Amino acid sequence: MKSLFDETCIGTMQLRNRLVRSATWEAMADETGRLTPRLIRVYQDLAQGGTGLIIASATTVTADATRVPGMLTIPDDSYIPVYQGLVRAVHDAGTPIILQLVFPGRTNVFWTPSDPTREEIQALVKGFGDAAVRAQRAGFDGVEIHAAHGYFLSQFLNARRNARTDEYGGTVENRIRFLREIVCEVMERTGEAFPVLVKINCSDFEEDDGVWDACREACGQLSKHGISAIEVSGGLNHTPFPPPGLPHEESVFRDYATEIAQITNVPVILVGLNRTPSVMTEILNTTGIGYFSLSRPFMRQPGLAGYWRENPDKPAACISCDACRKQPDGNVCPFRDDPVAEK
Repeated sequence: MKSLFDETCIGTMQLRNRLVRSATWEAMADETGRLTPRLIRVYQDLAQGGTGLIIASATTVTADATRVPGMLTIPDDSYIPVYQGLVRAVHDAGTPIILQLVFPGRTNVFWTPSDPTREEIQALVKGFGDAAVRAQRAGFDGVEIHAAHGYFLSQFLNARRNARTDEYGGTVENRIRFLREIVCEVMERTGEAFPVLVKINCSDFEEDDGVWDACREACGQLSKHGISAIEVSGGLNHTPFPPPGLPHEESVFRDYATEIAQITNVPVILVGLNRTPSVMTEILNTTGIGYFSLSRPFMRQPGLAGYWRENPDKPAACISCDACRKQPDGNVCPFRDDPVAEK
């Protein structure tokens, strides 16, 4: 019988358990998008708490990319040294860490697929490759391409939002082209030994959005290209979560992730209201899903992995109240017993 605390590998990364900290906007970077001591402490706490894998928060890839306050960026080589310090701190606690790469838009505007020219799309493909190389030089164990939650890449998968009439819009094959080109660029420039993951929406939960068809096709093709893992999510940042109509109260995207696991040959990570060890263990042993990522529960309990090892019958303390998103000094849980150090 499989356990949440099996030691496994994703690509070249050795994981001490199947619990993943999903990428989170902590709103703690400085005004230039660089790491702060306070943010490094967040990741140290997670690593020391026994988390199997950390996916560092959404990090923009170009200097002119839209960033919300406190968002990380890695637009040039001058950012590499501080990321090296983060990686060392996390590795010293025995946890691998990967960097999530994202592009929301440009000049403080959140783009839609209709905005860029073909030349700008190709420049962005290269920009993701450049950022991945910097992450590799900084010592990260891999990168994750963010194509979920309505961000720029995610919108290309949505037939309602992608109104392009060229090779990047229309058919499913065209709508996944941009994502495929980015992944291929990153893999070519970082080499086979460097894990590349994708976070992708199973659905935007809009009528006739076509995202599920695009998700299945993209995951199938990227699996054949040798991607290291797929993190399955869903919904949009500005809509209710979880999306209405799903049949499960926990691990809400499990049915979609189960099918992705059936049609691919790479590890599948399920995100979305993973809260109870017994529920996740049942999914682990009855489907092809191999890993479970969480965000808000780790904000309240950075040592949650270690807690669950000793208390497998206890759910996470997080009740998904979203109070962590309403704090004036960063996204932190106000109910955490040992608050994150002040700036």
